[in-house]
Amino acid sequence: MKFSFPLAVKMVLIDLDGTLIDTVPDLAAAANRMLADLGRPQWPLERIRTWIGNGVPRFVKRALTGEMWAEPDAAAFEPALALFQKRYAADVSGRSRPFPGAVEALERLSAMGFSLACITNKAEAFTLPLLKDLELDKYFHLVLSGDSLPKQKPDPLPLTHACRHFGITPDHGVLVGDSSNDVQAARAAGMPVICVTYGYNHGQDIRESHPDAAVDSLTEVPQYLKLYA
Repeated sequence: MKFSFPLAVKMVLIDLDGTLIDTVPDLAAAANRMLADLGRPQWPLERIRTWIGNGVPRFVKRALTGEMWAEPDAAAFEPALALFQKRYAADVSGRSRPFPGAVEALERLSAMGFSLACITNKAEAFTLPLLKDLELDKYFHLVLSGDSLPKQKPDPLPLTHACRHFGITPDHGVLVGDSSNDVQAARAAGMPVICVTYGYNHGQDIRESHPDAAVDSLTEVPQYLKLYA
């Protein structure tokens, strides 16, 4: 489906990790503490950055194996997952910060009258405290985490669920993300998608996934939108 700008929408869905907040420092710290607890070698932050985007269990598997889709020994995985969850829950926001321009963009989008939702694959136990600690929760009318629904991105369910919540069709919403997961979810839902160029996306240039637009800062997003009447 071809979308034209400015997009006439009522709802703006915003991804969390790599789009709204730079969460790598806390994720890396928790992962490396987990590995240290297990007597395993630790990983550099930039390597860990490429592993974010498919939920906590897959992230832990990548930390254990050093590979994107490898499966660690089942006996090793469960205690590692529990250790990571404990470590990350204890310090989910100490080093994480909104990306430059993120708060400004949220203020502008709110002022323009859009309904805002945060759509993330991060588990709710980490998502809600992170948003609250960084005082970003006040901007969102809906937060859908990776375990809020039976399926997560790249499945379109979180997007279509948000549409039903706000009483709109997918073409009157827009997803703002940073990864191919976001593009795939939006395409499957029939929703336009704008991606930031600075996100994680497993180290790949997001423009190769062909979002409807690519921006260098969230402050650019409002210029692509108008409020649907």
